[in-house]
Parts: sequence; structure tokens; C-alpha cells
Amino acid sequence: MKTKKIFFIFIIIFSILLTSFTFYIYQVIKTPNILVGKEDRYLLIPTDASFKNVQDSLFDKNYVQDLVSFSLVAKFMDYDEQIKPGLYKLKKNMTNIDAVRLLRSGQQAAVNITFNNIRLKEDLAEKITRNLEISEEDFLHQLKDTSVATTYGFDQETIMTMFIPNTYEVFWDVLPGKLLDRMHMEYKKFWNEERLAKARKLNLNPTEVSILASIVQAESIKADERPKIAGVYLNRLERGIALQADPTLVYAAGDFTIKRVLNVHKELDSPYNTYMYAGLPPGPINLPSIGAIDAVLNYQDHNYIYFCAKADFSGYHAFASTLSEHLKNARKYQVALDKAKLYR
Repeated sequence: MKTKKIFFIFIIIFSILLTSFTFYIYQVIKTPNILVGKEDRYLLIPTDASFKNVQDSLFDKNYVQDLVSFSLVAKFMDYDEQIKPGLYKLKKNMTNIDAVRLLRSGQQAAVNITFNNIRLKEDLAEKITRNLEISEEDFLHQLKDTSVATTYGFDQETIMTMFIPNTYEVFWDVLPGKLLDRMHMEYKKFWNEERLAKARKLNLNPTEVSILASIVQAESIKADERPKIAGVYLNRLERGIALQADPTLVYAAGDFTIKRVLNVHKELDSPYNTYMYAGLPPGPINLPSIGAIDAVLNYQDHNYIYFCAKADFSGYHAFASTLSEHLKNARKYQVALDKAKLYR
């Protein structure tokens, strides 16, 4: 009798424990544990992160409600031995098993990289890596590596023309080499047969078009005027006249605060001094936008070979076919600068 009673008690206790364990396992697998009652968030897992690093991020940044249950599921699914770096979108009220499946799969969320209004390689490196794991310094090193530029068919002066300003989707942990490959692919996609044909009609290659576009872009903030300015410079190139583009002197001086180009700037001995050296400079003076490049390819055909800023500071320019007419326009602008006390 006593033995039966003990056995009955054992069965009851075992049933309670089994029920409790089953219920806990159910909770571990099926109950929401990630961002419970919160909004969707992104989790960054750096390259070479350990499982402990992932656990710490989930707990310290309040992604997970019960770290123990998440860890149990992760270890049962062998995630602790196959950590994949990247940026992952964790959704509110995810279960442990769904979260582990996502992280173990390596299915990252894409990030946007946007770059425009770029003058120098340093500017490009800073903007293009802003949302990426790559450091600004590492990417800048790639940009300044002559062998890297040569790989893509450029040199140190022209490598910037490979980058077409736009917004692109990439993965957060993309490697420098892979990012360069992607930019080169986008470059080739941009320079389709239609654009290449237009460049050939100008007797220019894509790099030369981009160099000229960088000057056109620097000359005017007015997009509707850029094809007209492009026409001036193309007329000069065709006639063998020096471009005499003031923005190239600013670039040569390395002082982008200059608002008024003086004769002293024209004496700078630099291949970017288009007063001193005829033809295009060896590289772009900024990263021309798609609009600026297309302004060159779709230039306005006219007989102008001179232009200067209008005296009303509207941002537009006065164009001229003769030197005498140009000097009159230039004098008006110089008087306006003096009145505004802009001496440099």
C-alpha cells in the first residue's frame, strides 16, 4: 500500500515537472521574445563577433526579453558556432526560433550609400563609408592605391570618375574591394551605348566627359544653364583655345573659400591651371553629377566662347562670342564684386 502511494506521488510530481518543462519549451520556441511590445530595429553584428558579443548586444540594447531562452535556442540550432556578421532587421514580437533562423541565414538588410557634392577623395571616402563597416581610412587607402586604380582602367588623377553620384543599396559589411567592384559595375551600366555614342561624337572618352562635366558643374549651380556652358568649353576645345576656367584655379590652389579669382591664381604652375595649360586638366575637379555629365553629352550648340557671372548675382551667366563683348560683361561683374566687398 505504502509503495503504491509513493509511486502515485512520484507520478504526480513527474507529471507536474513534465508539464512545466513542456510549457517552458513551448514558451522558449513559440512565445515572442524579441522586441516585445516595441518597434522593429536593426542589429549590427561586426565581423569576427563572437556569440558572447551577440548576446551582449541583444541584452544591453534591450532587443531580447529573456536572454537565457534565446541562448538555449541558439545553441540548440548551432548558431553559437556560425555567427554571420552584418545588419539584420529584427521585427517586434519575433520568437527566438525566428530570430535565430534570420541571424543564422545571413539574410542581411541592405543599407543605402549616397554620395554627391564631392570635391576630394577624402570627401568621397567619408560619405561612401558613412553607413558601412568599412572605415573611412581603409577606403581612402584603396582610392590612393595606384595599383587599384589601374585594375579598373584609371589612374590616380582619374579614379574619381569611376564613381557616379547616386544612391546605391549594399550590405553593411561589404569589403572595400567588393564595393569598388560594385561602383565599377554601376559605372559600366551608366555608360551605356547611347551615352558612349554621344561621347564619341564629341571626340571624348567617358573620363574626359566627366572631367569637363566637373568644370561645368563648378561653374554653375543652375542646371538649366549647364548645357550652354558645356557648349562654350566644347567650342574652345575644338578651336584649340585654353579653357581658362576659374574653378580649375580654385582646385589648383586647394583653397575652396576663394570667391574671386585673381591674376596671382593664374600664375599657379599646376596641370589644373587651365589658363596656363591648354586642353582638359588631368582629372576632375569634383565628382560631377549625372545631370552635369548629361549636360556635356547634350550640350547646347552655339557660337559663344566666353562667359562670366552676371552682375545681379542671380547665379546665371552672360555669354559672348567676341572678346570685346566679354570684357564689357566681365567689367560689370567686377564692379558688382567691388561693391559687395568681395575681394578674394
